[in-house]
Amino acid sequence: MQKNNPKTLTAWTMYDWANSVHSLTITSAIFPIYFRVAAVMLGAAKGDKKIDFLGFHGIENSVIYSFAVSFAFLLIAFSVPLVSAISDYTGKKKAFMKMYCYIGAISCIVLYFFEIGNYYLGTFAFIFSIVGWGGSIVFYNSYIPEIATEDKFDSLSARGFTMGYIGSVILLIQNLTMVLKPEWYGNISSEMASKVSFLTVGIWWILFAQIPFSLLPETQHPKKQDGSWFLNGFKELNKVFHELQKLKITKKFLLAFFFYNMGAQTVMYLGALFGGEELKLPTDALIITILLIQLVAILGAYIFAKVSEKIGNTRSLFWIVVIWILVCICAYFVYTKNQFYGLATGIGFVMGGVQSLSRSTYAKLLPENTPDTASYFSFYDVCDRISTVIGTLMFGVVNQMTGSMRMSVLVLTVIFAVGGIILYTIPSKSVYK
Repeated sequence: MQKNNPKTLTAWTMYDWANSVHSLTITSAIFPIYFRVAAVMLGAAKGDKKIDFLGFHGIENSVIYSFAVSFAFLLIAFSVPLVSAISDYTGKKKAFMKMYCYIGAISCIVLYFFEIGNYYLGTFAFIFSIVGWGGSIVFYNSYIPEIATEDKFDSLSARGFTMGYIGSVILLIQNLTMVLKPEWYGNISSEMASKVSFLTVGIWWILFAQIPFSLLPETQHPKKQDGSWFLNGFKELNKVFHELQKLKITKKFLLAFFFYNMGAQTVMYLGALFGGEELKLPTDALIITILLIQLVAILGAYIFAKVSEKIGNTRSLFWIVVIWILVCICAYFVYTKNQFYGLATGIGFVMGGVQSLSRSTYAKLLPENTPDTASYFSFYDVCDRISTVIGTLMFGVVNQMTGSMRMSVLVLTVIFAVGGIILYTIPSKSVYK
């Protein structure tokens, strides 16, 4: 198919617009706050500030949230590589992308029924919403080398994230009016406003996903069918794994990405909990912080796309990681609301840059004209998800042991430093081939 088709590129960015409402409303803004309040109320109903979960007693609600994120990404890490290999073998990339999309969106809709009495339903619906989101992203990202030429990767990736940031902010602001102006909606309760917001995320996701689903191409090179999909999926995965062993720069980049992404994703998923638990910030302050991060991230994504044109991708990522280290050190000393807002500005700036540039950098490191883009991106996704599992798990363990999220944040500086050191050893070029 013809690359750089404007209509196709725009359709591709619309999936960021569709699914990013999950990242903002479910994993970053309203759901973490609702989760924490529901847990506290459940504990209070039992005469305890902590709760029991799956046979474990006296668990901090923030720790359960952290472990739920870890478990979700563990499921993704073990399932997606095989599924993506099957999709490359059968030429059914779009079908699998749809499958994960609908799993995630329907799980968001199920969260509407999450109340204090059905805590398990809320937790596991949250887990599968992440699985659906993360699984669909693998196939979405793998379209980059198929629909664009290499010189467009950085700008296209930045454009996709920008669409995601804008779309998610629009829906979040709409949902916030239910919380801040309940009289506009018949004096709706804050609990009901939160549950309706989860419902709108699922509906928004499904509706806008139809644009890329209708315009993105089917895989052009399905392999010959000579056995079961499952067994051939394993063969495909094994083939791509061995091909990756020959790509030294790609392997080194994945290792660097594993570490610095561990820190970045942990901050993204648990930042709202830090503000609520450590700083005791009210809900409106936490929401303002998250909106600030999203808006600044748009600027960060575009600035670092331009910077990469001047100094190269990996060198740009190195300086992003340096800023991340400074952000984490500053977080340890944050005690006031205004300081937290300043910290959020820094987080947003590097969050937009690190997500956008990491995706496009990996796309540049793939073999030319490979038909196995989903399989290759599944390894990128494994690094993403496993690092998120370890990061959020580590954050929860340190928090449980020390009783302070500040120590957990400080540990992240070491993780970022390891990723930065590896990045520094990778040659920095705008084009690697």
